[in-house]
Amino acid sequence: MVLLGGAGDLALRMLLPSLYFLELDRLLPHDLRIIGVARADHDAASYKALVREQLGKRATVEEAVWNRLAARLDYVPANITSEEDTKKLAERIGAHGTLVIFFSLSPSLYGPACQALQAAGLTGPNTRLILEKPLGRDLESSKATNAAVAAVVDESQVFRIDHYLGKETVQNLTALRFANVLFEPLWDRNTIDHVQITIAETEKVGDRWPYYDEYGALRDMVQNHMLQLLCLVAMEAPSGFDPDAVRDEKVKVLRSLRPFTKETVAHDTVRGQYVAGVVEGGARAGYVEEVGKPTKTETFVAMKVAIDNWRWDGVPFFLRTGKNLPDRRTQIVVQFKPLPHNIFGPATDGELCANRLVIDLQPDEDISLTIMNKRPGLSDEGMRLQSLPLSLSFGQTGGRRRIAYEKLFVDAFRGDRTLFVRRDEVEQAWRFIDGVSAAWEEASIEPAHYAAGTWGPQSAQGLISPGGRAWKA
Repeated sequence: MVLLGGAGDLALRMLLPSLYFLELDRLLPHDLRIIGVARADHDAASYKALVREQLGKRATVEEAVWNRLAARLDYVPANITSEEDTKKLAERIGAHGTLVIFFSLSPSLYGPACQALQAAGLTGPNTRLILEKPLGRDLESSKATNAAVAAVVDESQVFRIDHYLGKETVQNLTALRFANVLFEPLWDRNTIDHVQITIAETEKVGDRWPYYDEYGALRDMVQNHMLQLLCLVAMEAPSGFDPDAVRDEKVKVLRSLRPFTKETVAHDTVRGQYVAGVVEGGARAGYVEEVGKPTKTETFVAMKVAIDNWRWDGVPFFLRTGKNLPDRRTQIVVQFKPLPHNIFGPATDGELCANRLVIDLQPDEDISLTIMNKRPGLSDEGMRLQSLPLSLSFGQTGGRRRIAYEKLFVDAFRGDRTLFVRRDEVEQAWRFIDGVSAAWEEASIEPAHYAAGTWGPQSAQGLISPGGRAWKA
């Protein structure tokens, strides 16, 4: 396995710790070698020292496990877009079976890196390329990136990562829907009122602003993470749990998303940018102050999305994501419709709540179904009711919470692409996002201000409020 960008933030913070934990559980292939590649001037010994130091910030390191992982590690200082440097990498790799190359690089380097790898003979039929997001900034650049990759390897050798798909709860959503007879008959417009998907971050943009100012919340979060979660909630049952069957159904959902127009984008989307405020008890500067220049990049997006198919006709999907929000949360809420008639009398009118399925991905992993139950005890007003959650909390299982990349590494080593994103999936998502961006421009929609530490512009509440709906607190 070759980690391009092996001395970068993602590799040290997520990828190498994931490999350590897989080593701990003895889930790495027995003959796996790991070569970090970056421009930083390390040798193998100093690179191992760097990795060991970063692991110590993440977990209590067991020396026996570290020694096993360290024995697999090597390092090559190289400019991966240089054919000369890449040939030196090929010499270090030598004879090999399956070669897995992880691109933890700027997307602008994917094309030149692929060409250099091909020139060095490293893109043969036994090579697998793992591509980290973002894959382009829009449909045109995404197609160019995908074309550069397709010029050197077959699509069957490409593993496009959206790390949310490696999260335990996201995978359990699929099991919940398709391994239980209870939910699937209820999973449509007849019983579901609406769906909410929230990815809220308390973090500011900070040092990431050069990247973020080019992408914004729409391209950074909605195009990949949020649309992937939407697809898993909305897709039809696949014919089997194999890569193409699952991804075929996700593409069908993306093709069914109703495009935004100049007329609809004004009242069905909210675009925001944070100004100075208070988050978690600390003062935060505004986004413009962080960037140091005027900018119209959005740090918050909310939208009401329609899926034009039989299952979801008339069921709105409300998406929201942003920086400098009051709470760190990734959550899916499936809100069922209220009962058509209350048989328990006027005293229970304020107690009767519609069923709600809440899927928490972070900071805690949990699936909770709110149901109505009789309130214990006696009352002279007859039966009284209360809502209670049925919880499948992963925090109560006693097991370690895995890094999402662990599952994705295991699948890549096995050659299983089910949890990776296919080319047409990426491009269809960009087609939808480009439509939102174009409609914003046509309608002259600029970001509305919201104070750091609040839930976005006030219009985000108005987006969901018709019909008595509200964002889950």
